Amino acid sequence: MIPILEFEKLSPEAILNRDIQSEADVGAAVDEVLAAVRREGDAAVLAYTKRFDGVDVAELQVSAAEMEQAWASLDASFLETLAQAADNIRRFHEKQRHQDFVLTDRPGIVMGQRYTPIEKVGVCVPRSPVAFPSTVLMNVIPAKLAGVSGIVLVTPPEKDGTVSAAALAAAKIAGATRIFKVGGAQAVAALAYGTESIPRVDKIVGPGGIFVATAKRKVFGRVAIDMIAGPSEILVLADGKSNPRWVAADLLSQAEHDVRASAVLVTESRALAQAVQAELEGQLAALPRQDIARRAIEENSKILLTNSLEKAVEAVNAIAPEHLELCVDEPFALLPRVKNAGSIFLGRYAPEALGDYFAGPNHTLPTAGTARFSSPLSVDDFVKKSSFLYYDQAALSPVAERIADFARREGLDAHARSVLVRAEKQQEVTP
Repeated sequence: MIPILEFEKLSPEAILNRDIQSEADVGAAVDEVLAAVRREGDAAVLAYTKRFDGVDVAELQVSAAEMEQAWASLDASFLETLAQAADNIRRFHEKQRHQDFVLTDRPGIVMGQRYTPIEKVGVCVPRSPVAFPSTVLMNVIPAKLAGVSGIVLVTPPEKDGTVSAAALAAAKIAGATRIFKVGGAQAVAALAYGTESIPRVDKIVGPGGIFVATAKRKVFGRVAIDMIAGPSEILVLADGKSNPRWVAADLLSQAEHDVRASAVLVTESRALAQAVQAELEGQLAALPRQDIARRAIEENSKILLTNSLEKAVEAVNAIAPEHLELCVDEPFALLPRVKNAGSIFLGRYAPEALGDYFAGPNHTLPTAGTARFSSPLSVDDFVKKSSFLYYDQAALSPVAERIADFARREGLDAHARSVLVRAEKQQEVTP
């Protein structure tokens, strides 16, 4: 049963009680995979796919025929759902595009900033229990909007060597360039180093388990990564008017992901806390993934009872959840006071699942308290910024001595000279 705890009496450690490295260290195993894939390429990828996924893959890349077959196998209603979700995601992420800027407000000086897309990106899509079409849409569409020319998607194969038809249809709608049947640390290694079949990329994005997260951390620097994702989380801030059945359902929507998932209710109402506690027990019994959800609820979840909604917001900011629901009468009044959260769902009719699948904001979010300093996946993750500047001689000469003095104070005489030689009066050369 989920515990009910009084927020004001808890230590910071008891409030958080989470760690994305909570399982035994897998670093040595990941090192082995990275080294083997770097050394042996496709052969190592195929060997690890057989070892970890139990699948002999004949061809790593998903073929055009497989894509067509997947599309044809799906009903028209679901294809329309995918199309609507993709449209919502595009509409939201299009607003994240940045404009280049140029400053020309002083004579002889031009400065500015320009945005250019990353050329090749790898997208990791987990299989739990099947490859997630929602994750495909959420990761590929922002990359496409940013102008990425090569979007390589990797996902573990099913036992029969296929990839879920829904995921392949989502990849087609979103605009993935190539798709490979590989997951885990071996997929990250292939994307970071390249193999005979799988191209090396410049950045790796997308969620995964502890092996994927550890591999991403280890290849960072050779390639860029989006974030180190931990187990999924939800925090529901609910007042006493909230429906306990709805709140319990929302908590379980994340608990069913993983035994390490975290579901937290923060409320000022003891009656609601007790009602949700009872509802969770009843709803757990009906869940197909009951065993997973029960462990998540009993081992990693809690109900925090506070003295007021003000204290409830304080708890939110301390926890910095991945997903935050504000189930109160005036959610927009609380919104400005929320400082740390990945994605915020406002009101009683915006369950977290709305954001997971359909609404438009990204569902690849910071976990494990990293919402204190990081953000959801966005178009920004797929572009680079370059600054540029131009001075003519008339603009450089008046400030040359100041720049030279600055450089000498840092002990860098060559820096100073590189400015001063340009500021000298040019000697006329006569034939």
